Amino acid sequence: MVVLALDAMGGDFAPEEVVLGAAVAAGPSLKVQLVGRRAGIEEALAGAKGSGRDFIEVIDAPDVIGFDEEPVKAVRLKGGSSLVTACRLVAEGRASGAVSAGNTGAMLAAALIHLGRMKGLKRPGLCTVLPTPGKPTVFIDVGANSEVRPLHLLEFANMASIFAENVLERANPSIGLVSIGEESVKGNELVLEAHRLMASQPQLNFYGNVEGRDIIRNVVDVVVTDGFTGNVCLKLMESTSSLIVEEVKKAATGSVPARIGGALLKRRLSNFKKSIDAKEIGGAYLLGVRGLVVVCHGNSGRRAIASALGYAARAVQQDLVGSLGERVASL
Repeated sequence: MVVLALDAMGGDFAPEEVVLGAAVAAGPSLKVQLVGRRAGIEEALAGAKGSGRDFIEVIDAPDVIGFDEEPVKAVRLKGGSSLVTACRLVAEGRASGAVSAGNTGAMLAAALIHLGRMKGLKRPGLCTVLPTPGKPTVFIDVGANSEVRPLHLLEFANMASIFAENVLERANPSIGLVSIGEESVKGNELVLEAHRLMASQPQLNFYGNVEGRDIIRNVVDVVVTDGFTGNVCLKLMESTSSLIVEEVKKAATGSVPARIGGALLKRRLSNFKKSIDAKEIGGAYLLGVRGLVVVCHGNSGRRAIASALGYAARAVQQDLVGSLGERVASL
């Protein structure tokens, strides 16, 4: 049985939606440790349905780290917080991974302090799965490192490649490096040197440069960039996909003929909405620390939480952390 520690107090809708998401995901193969204020968790659990409640353990953690707190300072001062306790459970071997929709910076700090980086690694990277039509695309880094060096991008590429192989079952995943042009001579000094490094690595299936328009077109399996660029791209794609769904919905209900057409296309539109919905993935993975850490969006509801737990459980079953350690050690 996989055991995951879930920060029950993290997110805009905690603890209710987080607890209900855990109740959906928990089962015979997945035990969820709900970490947070016991009274609030148990009150939310009272409204949960299904057998998932039988596979949930409540671990009391009285402190909460807010979104507006300085991450490192909050982690050091609030050692009894739900977020820090979840990471500590992984460090102590009582859980196989930690999941939180709370303060992203604090989650990164707690993971580095209590779990530490893998031996030989310079920088961990925050990796997510983009719900692109056709097949999902792995995207790294989406916010952990705003400034990087070429070697860091090479590390990201190797870790994301292992992630794509283990979690998404992609054989020999192709790697693309974000630049302002497809040609190898395009880009700033960071991109030019990172391109040279990736092209020299036989274990990487390096495609070459990709432009912003290629990220969502399934040109490659894995897209690599720095955390500043990646976070901007991610937020832009999330808002764009949400806007598209809203506009399609308006167009399909604007008149009687539109409603008739919308009814005929309901199944196709529903499948399209699902294919670009970030809630189907649930969270981003902090690759490069000695333990599984998943960071969810702050506005995650029960479906997103359940999805994040499901993907995290799969990563544990596939020994993602062990495979990453082997690849990092070989660099």
